[in-house]
Amino acid sequence: MIVERKYKGKKINEKISDYVVVDIETTGLSPTFNKIIEIAAIKVSNGKIVDKFQKLVNPDEKINYYITNLTGITNDMVKNKDKINVVINEFKDFLGNSTIVGHNVNFDINFLYDNLYNTNKEYLTNNYVDTMYVSKKVIPGLTSYKLESITSYLNVDYTGAHRALNDCMFTYKCYEKMKEMF
Repeated sequence: MIVERKYKGKKINEKISDYVVVDIETTGLSPTFNKIIEIAAIKVSNGKIVDKFQKLVNPDEKINYYITNLTGITNDMVKNKDKINVVINEFKDFLGNSTIVGHNVNFDINFLYDNLYNTNKEYLTNNYVDTMYVSKKVIPGLTSYKLESITSYLNVDYTGAHRALNDCMFTYKCYEKMKEMF
């Protein structure tokens, strides 16, 4: 069990054009007690999408109704999928040393950090940009900084939310628009 993530990458606050947008779906909010059920990532070079990664993960436990209702991910969808010890390595290979971009990205990074460490005794040390933090700087005064609020403000279609690859796409589009506002 991870208590302190002392080797976690650093938050950076600058415009970058090469990065990987990351999002996960989970069975709950705690990296200690809950499991990843989907990992997705979009690799971006010079501001353009060059590759995508998306995997459902068998959590080895039942997905509750609330999570299924939120994400659309059912127990049947994950029952024959690889477990996290396989998928985390595929994800890490895709990610490499890239800077991570995500909305409220500490949530995702904490789950990924703990799972990578528990699987391989390896740390997730990639630096990251949190688009929630960026949005608070470039769009002051909103009542909410949830991804749905940012997409609405920036006129980004939010259809299909709470599936990891869709959320990566929303985050990518918002980040690219917000970079113009820096």
